[in-house]
Amino acid sequence: MVAGWEWDETLFAGTAAHYRRGRLPYAPGLADMLAEALCLDGRGRLVDVGCGPGILSLSLAHLFSEVVGVDPDGEMIAEARREAAGRGVAEKTRWVRARAEELPAGLGRFTVATFGQSFHWMDRELVAVTTRDMLRPGGALVHISDLKTETLTVDGLPHPAVPGAAIEELIRHYLGPVRRAGRGVLPQGTPGGEAVVLARAGFSGPQRHVVPGGQPLERTVGDVVAGVFSMSFSAPHLFGARRDAFEADLRRLLREASASGRFSERRPSTEVFVWGKGPRGGSPEGEPTRP
Repeated sequence: MVAGWEWDETLFAGTAAHYRRGRLPYAPGLADMLAEALCLDGRGRLVDVGCGPGILSLSLAHLFSEVVGVDPDGEMIAEARREAAGRGVAEKTRWVRARAEELPAGLGRFTVATFGQSFHWMDRELVAVTTRDMLRPGGALVHISDLKTETLTVDGLPHPAVPGAAIEELIRHYLGPVRRAGRGVLPQGTPGGEAVVLARAGFSGPQRHVVPGGQPLERTVGDVVAGVFSMSFSAPHLFGARRDAFEADLRRLLREASASGRFSERRPSTEVFVWGKGPRGGSPEGEPTRP
């Protein structure tokens, strides 16, 4: 990880209740793209490392015979377990509270390992090597994130855009100018360079895919508030005794930005890098990261 910063268990404390509602969804067609690219047919095992509340794991569950989600946050694991039961897939899913650095943790071998906007929080060199050892011959590591290079507007949509810059300024007013992350700070943000790390660990590739986004979404004030509280840098616990005051100011800002209390957004495109369990010396390309 970044020099001078260490992971701690408060990184996403309190965010699980907001995550599913607040985070923008992956682009539709992600599961179909992975099914075609990896020849998935309902067999095999998936391990989703840094699974959060199971958003990615559960969207791919129909493509595997067993899905194992791993996350260090107990609230995330509990939320994933509840959602799996609600979707009727509890029998084919398993949720393990553990850090990625604690793998393999006796979980066995897998066909596919996914990292959905989570790899940058880990000891990436260690986790990459361990994950490769956990994959069956011919297996794949799949790194998934929002596409960072596109510009999406709400032109032609019925509601105003979410006032992102004003929200960021309000967060800085309460938490200070340096990005918070658990008990520490990340002045330079999270690291990139995933491609170099994975190639060094012995993965081949990658194959890059982009699943198109741009589909319009309607968001309420509550949805936007949940999105703010789902982020590591604005997790509820960071505000301490000022949490209620921050939320009141946030809701006031949002009401001023949209009299109807509705906002228009577009789904981001989803960028996918598929790495094979191959010989060392792959040709790295692309460095997606995520807050």
